Amino acid sequence: MFATPAFAQDAAGGAAGAFASFVPLILIFGIMYFLLIRPQQKKLKEHKAMVEALRRGDQIVTQGGVIGKVTKVQEDGIVEVEIADGVKVKVMRHTIATVLNKTEPAAG
Repeated sequence: MFATPAFAQDAAGGAAGAFASFVPLILIFGIMYFLLIRPQQKKLKEHKAMVEALRRGDQIVTQGGVIGKVTKVQEDGIVEVEIADGVKVKVMRHTIATVLNKTEPAAG
């Protein structure tokens, strides 16, 4: 009924306005990727490599804070850890937080 020139102009430039409203969202996603997602993926990759390199004799810390020495590494994702003299527990590989002391491979 009352079509003013301002309404007509707004309808013609809708595509540029829609893209301009998505630019901040795209920038926020880019910043979040470089600050949160990428470092977390790098840390996960390093942890996986550390867990795969576990050997008998390594001293480890589990996520629960238990410190022990690896006595047996099984293929099904279970590691046997000696936490005291004669006390051995089985833990899942992915629950190992850090390796304190790595053993050197035997020279052959």
